[in-house]
Formats: sequence, C-alpha cells, structure tokens
Amino acid sequence: MMTTKVTVLVVLSFALVFAVVQSFDFHEKELESEESLWELYERWRSHHTVTRDLDEKHKRFNVFKENVKYIHNFNKKDAPYKLKLNKFADMTNHEFKKSYAGSKVSHHRMFRGERKPTENFMYESVNNLPPSVDWRTKGAVTPVKDQGQCGSCWAFSTIVAVEGINQIKTKKLVSLSEQELVDCDNTENQGCDGGLMEMAFEYITKNGGITTETNYPYRARDGSCDSTKENSHIVSIDGHQNVPTNDENALMKAVVNQPVSVAIDAGESDFQFYSEGVFTGECGTELDHGVAVVGYGTTVDGTKYWIVKNSWGSAWGEKGYIRMARGVKAKEGLCGIAMEASYPIKTSANPSTRSTKKDEL
Repeated sequence: MMTTKVTVLVVLSFALVFAVVQSFDFHEKELESEESLWELYERWRSHHTVTRDLDEKHKRFNVFKENVKYIHNFNKKDAPYKLKLNKFADMTNHEFKKSYAGSKVSHHRMFRGERKPTENFMYESVNNLPPSVDWRTKGAVTPVKDQGQCGSCWAFSTIVAVEGINQIKTKKLVSLSEQELVDCDNTENQGCDGGLMEMAFEYITKNGGITTETNYPYRARDGSCDSTKENSHIVSIDGHQNVPTNDENALMKAVVNQPVSVAIDAGESDFQFYSEGVFTGECGTELDHGVAVVGYGTTVDGTKYWIVKNSWGSAWGEKGYIRMARGVKAKEGLCGIAMEASYPIKTSANPSTRSTKKDEL
C-alpha cells in the first residue's frame, strides 16, 4: 500500500513539474511598474531560453511591454479563447508574420492560377457524419513539429496529410521528411519562401515517394537537394484531390476519412499569442500559412470547431494545436480554412513493400 502511495506521489510530482515547465503566467502586479515589467521580461527570457545582447534586450523589452498589455487586456474579455506570453512575446506582429506566417499561399495561388472546380469529389456521397473525429486518437498523427523561422509551413501541412493517409492504409505511422520538400520540390515551390500543398503532393507523386524524417532531417533553412536521400522512397501516394472550395461540409466529409491540408490567414496578434479554447478571432482570407485539419468536434456549450495541427512547436496553443470555429457564416470558413483544402490519394503499396514482395517472388 505504501509503495502505491509513493508511486502516486512521484507521478503527481512529475505532472506538477511538467505543468510548471509548460506554462508561463503573470500577475497584474507585475504590470504596475517598469521595474516589475523588466523582471517579468527577464523571467520570460529565462523560461523560453531567449538570448539577447543588452541593446537588443532594451528594444525587445519595449515590444514585450506592448504585447503583455495586449494579452492582459484581451484575457479580461469574455472570449471563448485565451492568449498567453508564448515564445513570440517579444516579436512585433510584422516580424511574426514574416517569420512564421510567410508561406505566401495566396501569392503562389496567383502564379498557379485559380483552382478548377473539383470534379468527382471522392467523398461526395459520404453521409451521416459522426459528431466528432480525431485522427490523433487513431494513431494517424505524428508529434507536433517546429518549422522555425522558415516559411516552410506548406511542407509541414503536406507531410501531416501524407503521414495520415499512410497510417490509415498501412497501420504504420512513419514520420516523413519536410526537408526533402524544402530542398528538392523547387520547380514551383520555394522552400523557406513558401509554397502550395497541392504542388507538394504532385512532387511526391511524380518522385515515386518521399523519405523519412530520420533519413532527411529538418534544418529550418533552404539547402541543396540530396538526390540519394530523395531517391530513398519510403512512402508513396498516387495523386491528390482538392476539396470543393468554400465548402465546410465537404471539408468535414474529407476529414472523416483522413487528415487534410488547409491554408489559413494566421497573421493576426490573436493567432500569434493563442493559448487555448475555440478560436473565433478576427482574421481575413489572405492565406499565408499551411496547417492540417486532423479532426473536428463540438464543445459542451455547442460551439463547433476544427482540430488544427500547427508547426510552431508544442509550446504554442493547445500543445501545438488550435481549435478553430467551424460552421461560420462566411463561406470561406474562419480565416479562409475552406479555401485551399486538399488531400493525398493512396491506393498502391509503398515502394519498400513492393520491392520486398518482388524479392519474395
């Protein structure tokens, strides 16, 4: 009995330490003077291991002060979501947009041309949609990753969808390489300068597959394509399909069947500092960030939401995820989430599986 109690106490202690490490809270008293604000800034820097030289610290402190006040005043409101002092707290919104919402999806769409109407949408006849879906609980989603200060979110969005359909078809979850897309898918996509998920699906299809993250690890910068690793095909797809544009119901039908790549307008301050809850904030449809919808649901009070996997690390939002309001009045969906949805199609076995079967013959 004593052993059980000790074990429980140890587990609780670890849980408490983990919670302290993961959270960063401040009190109103810390906003009362320059001195207390400076101490708060130093505490925040230590928590997030942010290093600055003295001159830069003083400049960043001014940015930090404004962000603290914004977050504090927002959290006084009766909103369905909260903000917090995360790792972006001493960045201006302009800097944040440039570094973390810089996929320029709308820009690349203009060069690509308007989306053609989706013909023969494969999930059109899906009816009796379940009230909730969460591909994380079904083992089809890898841990949250971090793109760093590189506009490669289009690659991360693509990879979530490919990892998902591969697990659904093979029952094996394999973490795949975003860096291969950044380095090698450069005919139209532009690495850290952004890209489109559907063009990345085309690359993987034409290339005959994509390699693992272990084989071609992420470096958060543009690099030369390693052709040896590029030709080490581990997971393949057989094409992709676009979800009918501006149709949240069609997006639901697709998400019931697999994780889906989407683009959103993620450049506002509320997105920068999002912490928890169902996001209903102000945002437009200037698509600048690629993410992936891995499920949907409804809160106890009836608020409908999408479960969205981001690529800003697990310390942002709800352990790297954001719940975004679903079923809004705008046909584009909140932040344009229904404008650029697409997903990979997989009907064939993976290259390694095919070669093994051939060898056996």
